[in-house]
Amino acid sequence: MKKRVMFISSMGGHLNELMMLKSLFNKYDYHIVTEKTKATKYLKSDYNNKVSYLVYGTKKLILLYPFILLINCFISLFLFIKYHPKYIVTTGTHTAGPMCCIGKIFGSKIIYIETFASINKGSQTGKLIYKFADLFVVQWESMLKVYPKAKFGGWIF
Repeated sequence: MKKRVMFISSMGGHLNELMMLKSLFNKYDYHIVTEKTKATKYLKSDYNNKVSYLVYGTKKLILLYPFILLINCFISLFLFIKYHPKYIVTTGTHTAGPMCCIGKIFGSKIIYIETFASINKGSQTGKLIYKFADLFVVQWESMLKVYPKAKFGGWIF
């Protein structure tokens, strides 16, 4: 029986990085979670029932962001209960935070890959998840100064 793995990230560059891991998908009972936008609709046609969406949210929507985050927390809880992954793999950012926290509470192993864009300074989500991730991977050796217990994995591209 294949292990259940949830791959989750926000849209854009984080999702592009996550999709670099697609060669791993068929090795596991996998599920992909990202934000629902015009740019991510292709995932449903490519991966059918293996994709779920969160509400698109950005910190630029300052007044709406707390509500979107709260909604995404409930959606994340629902998706976690539905798929109950043994592992959660993420490249970040804010949409992945609630799922990682929920997963950690319920015993999932958390694998966080800090974004390629972080060369000398950690991301906000990375700083939060670093504290409890089971495996924290950086793509630049310079990031080992920021996250001393991380593993250097090299570029995901």
